[in-house]
Amino acid sequence: QVQLVESGGGVVEGGGSLRLSCEASESDFSVNRWGWARQAPGKQRELVAAIASGGRTIYGASVTGRFTISGDNAEKMVHLQMNNLKPEDTAVYCCYVDVAEGNMIRTYWGQGTQVTVSS
Repeated sequence: QVQLVESGGGVVEGGGSLRLSCEASESDFSVNRWGWARQAPGKQRELVAAIASGGRTIYGASVTGRFTISGDNAEKMVHLQMNNLKPEDTAVYCCYVDVAEGNMIRTYWGQGTQVTVSS
């Protein structure tokens, strides 16, 4: 059972930056993909960014050019650098990891960290 713990959330003014981090509780697992998703009140959860074990990245349309995801498979950590934050970025941000377990891919989620962007 992989447990993920996020850190780095908080309150920031519009135009500011935050860096989120997510660390796994153990290191003995094979990463298929890391990612971040967010959920704002009254809205569906949406993908923010993801990075495959080979380094390929994808971003949600609303954050492209402002957010950068980076992963450290050796240290079992993933980061999300968020620049030029906007009030609409306010949400709970959760990290996840897709782990190869035999012939299956299992997804583990963190509890989330709140990001609040003031106008």
